[in-house]
Amino acid sequence: MPTANQMESKVATPAGNAVLRVEDVHKYYELGETRVHALRGVSVEIQRGEFVAIMGASGSGKSTFMNMLGCLDKQSSGRYLLEGIDVSKHDKKALALIRNQKIGFVFQGFNLLARTTALENTELPTLYAKIDKSERQKRASEALAMVGLADRAEHFPSQMSGGQQQRVAVARALVNHPSILLADEPTGNLDSRTSVEIMEILQDLNDKGLTIVLVTHEHDIAQFAKRVLVFRDGKIRKDDPVAHRPRAAEVLKTLPTLED
Repeated sequence: MPTANQMESKVATPAGNAVLRVEDVHKYYELGETRVHALRGVSVEIQRGEFVAIMGASGSGKSTFMNMLGCLDKQSSGRYLLEGIDVSKHDKKALALIRNQKIGFVFQGFNLLARTTALENTELPTLYAKIDKSERQKRASEALAMVGLADRAEHFPSQMSGGQQQRVAVARALVNHPSILLADEPTGNLDSRTSVEIMEILQDLNDKGLTIVLVTHEHDIAQFAKRVLVFRDGKIRKDDPVAHRPRAAEVLKTLPTLED
């Protein structure tokens, strides 16, 4: 089993257009004498540049699936390939390296350090990537500019609105130039207008080629993606393109402006 020390300092990216490939994946959890079958033979492929929304009721398997995609948990059987890498064959340290270099995470909770500026919060993932200080700050500044917060770099979370804090969280997810962005209910703590503002950022990032997988329980939010997977009872029950995909920038024009 490869270890982090045996891997190259930069994880190799095999050729091909599929960023994620999941093949007949099952996941079991042992809860005392009870065995929970969380994923039941899931197979799916996500191509580079896609924007996929994942929906499903509580207990449907979507959270287990996202944890596997993020290399936070392993399947019980089947295969998961991230840019051609069979991640189940790597140990915890190697998986941490893969996560740091290939995956950006955005969560419902902003998870910002309260006593740390927006720039410093954004810079955090680069501390584990052996990048020198000047390059770290350059990347963090560029990421903040991408989410429209170049002028808030020295502000602390307490000095920013919820939407601005989530933008910092998106910038932090982008700072290591990941292959894929995994967003787990990124609008769950936000009002309607701010939610659409976050989706506008994600659509813009996707337009530039970033692959995005988004978990949401809100149908209106899922429609900003290009494709929707619906989980039920541990299986993908629907896998459909979004027929009439709205542009978040146009939707914003129809919504009232809210004061911070």
